[in-house]
Amino acid sequence: MTTTKNSTSKKDPEDNLFAIAEASGKQFLFKVNRYYDLDRIKAKEKEKLTLENILLISDNDSIYLGKPYVENAKIELEVISHKRDKKIIVYKMRPKKKTRRKMGHRQELTRVMVKSITIDKTSTKAAPKKAATKKSTKSEK
Repeated sequence: MTTTKNSTSKKDPEDNLFAIAEASGKQFLFKVNRYYDLDRIKAKEKEKLTLENILLISDNDSIYLGKPYVENAKIELEVISHKRDKKIIVYKMRPKKKTRRKMGHRQELTRVMVKSITIDKTSTKAAPKKAATKKSTKSEK
């Protein structure tokens, strides 16, 4: 049985919209209407948050790259719930000694939903890149 993709179907323009931002000391690739688990944030459920440390925004026709952050860009998040991650076991042992230590850890997480990714295009000034000209240095004899 063979399957073929229908090339005439239109995708949403927001499918190609994504942003890379710093959150919880890590970098995440955020897309609209998806949820992410970040380290615990002191916020109540259904509270709105905004991220402003955005490194890159890409939409259908352009890419905005920050130096180090994109100016006038933000990601709006909504807190869905607070939860705990799966338990991991930390086991330390010193060979040839009777020293063993077994501990467990569960990370506290906050699940957030991305509501929107926006950039104020009117105030961002994109300077056109100038072609670098090389000067030829000739030694005169």
